[in-house]
Amino acid sequence: MTGKELADENTIYVGNKPPMSYVLAVVTQFNSGSDEVVIKARGRAISRAVDTAEITKNRFVTNAKIKEIKIGTESITNEEGRNSNVSSIEISLTLTTKK
Repeated sequence: MTGKELADENTIYVGNKPPMSYVLAVVTQFNSGSDEVVIKARGRAISRAVDTAEITKNRFVTNAKIKEIKIGTESITNEEGRNSNVSSIEISLTLTTKK
């Protein structure tokens, strides 16, 4: 498996569903043996991605910590052919070993 395939497997894309849907997906990834999960979102879904990371970390996978947060801007083309900039975020959660 290449790094790209592995990254896609451990990536949760946040959209318009309630945060608990994405929390379930993140917890499922951790339970299936992943030691790192990336939560990605754009635009208005960014707050939902942050909620997902915090709910997962505080309530369900208490030994998870935020490894890295990347923010950026992506240029997308709408139906009329105009470009618009949309903010994006990537939150990497990783498991820590408690001692």
